[in-house]
Amino acid sequence: SIQPGQEDVSAEVSIEAHLTTPTNCTSESVQISQEFIIGLILAVSSSLFIGTSFILKKKGLLRVSRSSTERAGKGGYAYLKEWMWWAGLITMAVGEAANFTAYGFAPAILVTPLGALSVLVSAVLSSQMLNEKLNIHGKLGCILSILGSTVIIIHAPEEGLLEDLAKIGWNLLSFGFLLYSSIVIGLSIYLIFWVAPLKGQTNILVYIAICSLIGSLTVVGCKGLSIAIKLTMAGQNQFKNPLAWFFLIAVATCITIQMNYLNKSLDIFNTSLVTPLYYVMFTTLTITASAILFKE
Repeated sequence: SIQPGQEDVSAEVSIEAHLTTPTNCTSESVQISQEFIIGLILAVSSSLFIGTSFILKKKGLLRVSRSSTERAGKGGYAYLKEWMWWAGLITMAVGEAANFTAYGFAPAILVTPLGALSVLVSAVLSSQMLNEKLNIHGKLGCILSILGSTVIIIHAPEEGLLEDLAKIGWNLLSFGFLLYSSIVIGLSIYLIFWVAPLKGQTNILVYIAICSLIGSLTVVGCKGLSIAIKLTMAGQNQFKNPLAWFFLIAVATCITIQMNYLNKSLDIFNTSLVTPLYYVMFTTLTITASAILFKE
């Protein structure tokens, strides 16, 4: 039985519980929105830097082609002596660093489509600095890329709750991701050793396909590595886990391959063609890889 004095106490406890519960929920939602905004800002700034880097690297490659026969498209590395190419590389490194950090705050399925901005930046700058004019179809393609990315961003799903390396490790061994990664690696090897030597100089899709396939694995590695760094900064050292080093080595290897074939593609073909094609293929494969591994 409840005594008269106990009813007042129960009522007070009930009222206090109702008052404190919404405050906690509001605080959590504010924290989530802040992380979303940070990821969004980083992704947008990344696109601006990366879009600019395509132009700087292209100008560097053009300067090398006028003064040397060791062109990147033919396997040469004379561009390593050109300061303009290094300026493009540094700009791209800054953009990729911002992009890499963004994966720690927002889902890959949200961050990657924002790369559409780099297509727009590259298209505008290439027409101004490289005299590569876009026709009506190219302009329409840029607009459609941005509209498509906007739709994906607005309807971006909740990110899979993978906040420790153990869960990511289990997902790496899932049948779906093992199948996807096997197909990607197999196709990349085939394109690099059999198709590229024969058709890489004439077919723009060959080098871009290699960059995009390897790039989808780069994003997966960046996402895993960013989680490891985020937890380490929070006081939980993840670099005692071999998986963190696996992600680091995988990212370094994949980026090296990407850079090599992106240089070849930029050296041979127009930037206004390379950038949108690379963006579309890279985004499609990245969304696929993220959906499989991170359940996004």
